[in-house]
Amino acid sequence: MSGFTSILITGASSGLGAGLARVFAAPGITLHLSGRDLGRLDEVAGQCRARGSEVYTAPVDVTDRAATARWVESSEAIRPLDLIIANAGISAGTGGRGETEAQTRAIFATNVDGVFNTVLPAIAFLKERHRGQIGIMSSLASFRGFPGAPAYCASKAAVRVWGESLRGELAPLGVGVSVICPGFVKTPMTAVNRFSMPFLMDVERASRIMARGLAGNRGRIAFPWPMHVMARLAGCLPSALMDRIAGGLPRK
Repeated sequence: MSGFTSILITGASSGLGAGLARVFAAPGITLHLSGRDLGRLDEVAGQCRARGSEVYTAPVDVTDRAATARWVESSEAIRPLDLIIANAGISAGTGGRGETEAQTRAIFATNVDGVFNTVLPAIAFLKERHRGQIGIMSSLASFRGFPGAPAYCASKAAVRVWGESLRGELAPLGVGVSVICPGFVKTPMTAVNRFSMPFLMDVERASRIMARGLAGNRGRIAFPWPMHVMARLAGCLPSALMDRIAGGLPRK
């Protein structure tokens, strides 16, 4: 699947993180996996070990800056990292009732600070070796804010733009950065949605797409392509028109 040998993935206990771990799992591959649910994380680790990987797990809360840095550093000490995937994220909707301050801050703490807490400690190692890859999990929701999930859309926009900028900064040093923008994928996060999800994709297929993109150092891994086109178009339409369209959409 790739030339990576030591891979760190946050949020690997379910969803896309678990799918990526399974896709990369193979003999000779070391996986460093974190998640909030140690039981589910151990299950994913078992699946990866069955495919021949050496797996290390840790119940890391990515909102804890010091704990996340310690985990990244300890993973690096076990086997030098060549792929870091900042995948951990949370979502919540308003259901038409508005978004609370606590909900907004919790989403940003995980989706933005959690990405910083994972990526920043790893950059020093990769820069020193002049090689390696960073994957940052954004979303097609990052291209336009929608009233059903304002904090989620904004948090994913923040890490997308940060990753795109970081790519240019690190490329001369031999370090790649890919921003991942999935559409709707069958995960626990989307299972609570009570509306139609166009082009809904299973986790394994989505994970293969992401893994290929990371192996090829693609700057933006956005899929499925029809949803990517629609997301980009939504970000370009006049606000007055998008306000009318968004007003008729179901709330997450």
